[in-house]
Amino acid sequence: MWSIKGGKSQHTLSHNFMSSKIFSSSMGLDHITPYYFKATKINNQEDITLATLVTRNRFAVLSRLATNYKGPISAAIHINDDQEKTKTIQELNKIYRSNPDMQAYVDIHLIIDKYDRQFNMWRNIAKLFTRTEYLMMLDVDFHLCTDFRKSIWQNAELATMLRSGKVAFVVPAFEYLDQKDGLDWRTFPTKKSQLVDQVNNLKLDSFHSTWVSGHGATNYSYWYTADQTYPVTQYEYSYEPYIIYKKEGTPWCDERFIGYGANKAACLYEIYISGVDFWVLPNDFLIHQSHQYANHDRTRERVHNKELYANFRKEVCLRYSRKYVIENTWYTPAADNMKKVCTDIPKWKYLSGIPKAQREADKLAEEAAKQEQLLKNQSHYDEEEAEE
Repeated sequence: MWSIKGGKSQHTLSHNFMSSKIFSSSMGLDHITPYYFKATKINNQEDITLATLVTRNRFAVLSRLATNYKGPISAAIHINDDQEKTKTIQELNKIYRSNPDMQAYVDIHLIIDKYDRQFNMWRNIAKLFTRTEYLMMLDVDFHLCTDFRKSIWQNAELATMLRSGKVAFVVPAFEYLDQKDGLDWRTFPTKKSQLVDQVNNLKLDSFHSTWVSGHGATNYSYWYTADQTYPVTQYEYSYEPYIIYKKEGTPWCDERFIGYGANKAACLYEIYISGVDFWVLPNDFLIHQSHQYANHDRTRERVHNKELYANFRKEVCLRYSRKYVIENTWYTPAADNMKKVCTDIPKWKYLSGIPKAQREADKLAEEAAKQEQLLKNQSHYDEEEAEE
């Protein structure tokens, strides 16, 4: 129950009514229980919570993650409202009580309904009930090979960047080319040099390397020799890295995306457009633990979400561009990311409310900047030719 005091009266809102507003874009809310299990050792607000979503076949993986991380985890656990519901809850209770690390570090938020694969709604639940100021959006199947918390908090500059709320740190993700090699996390590299050796020996590669748009903007070829944090400069709308960012002041995931395809990319796209810059950590990495994928026909869901994402991109670009115009922040760094990725939206400047004279001036400035860059490139080419 939510109680609101005002004057001499007190107005009470039910939990279900408030939840219906908070998750108003979801398919439905039959039963949500925040903190079904509540961890006993989450007491440092400046820690980084792993916000993840888990289904029945991943309970053991979540338990292993708790032991590996030994830090706060906020897990949204979906259970189908069917004849297996009671048995599934019993399995969850058993594995939670059997691992002291689960009891110490993992908050469980239970979602019981008939709607499979509401991934973004589940992500929002995991974020909403996170008890620290920072979180990492993580798929539970990834093994944390390095201590990224140490990398951030022992570096004053990185800590300041994270605290600002304007930076998200990308932790590069990898997978084994032979799925058998990815079954036992105990054999995974724990140092960057070890990982690079395995990449060079064609054992490891960037996660889903055949789908370059998904992780390519991380710039793996640069990362292999990088020793400093570096910015993501070639953001693509299909980019879906694993990021560490501030809880307060960052957008939520759009819950209209149901099923496979574009759900996470849409979530990250809005975070980026909102003015959060992505920077890649140079020495930390994740490796995917191989597993059998559920036998779902994902084609229909991907086609549906592809269409939805095309419309979503237009919508979110126009919404944020209007926001920046109204706030008079269009010509500040806050709007830079939006300007980089929204240029293919038809008439977006006009629809955003930028006056015609200013649009024409912007166009001239952009053309001048392009010409200047061409001249620089030509000059650099001429110098190289002269040296040869």
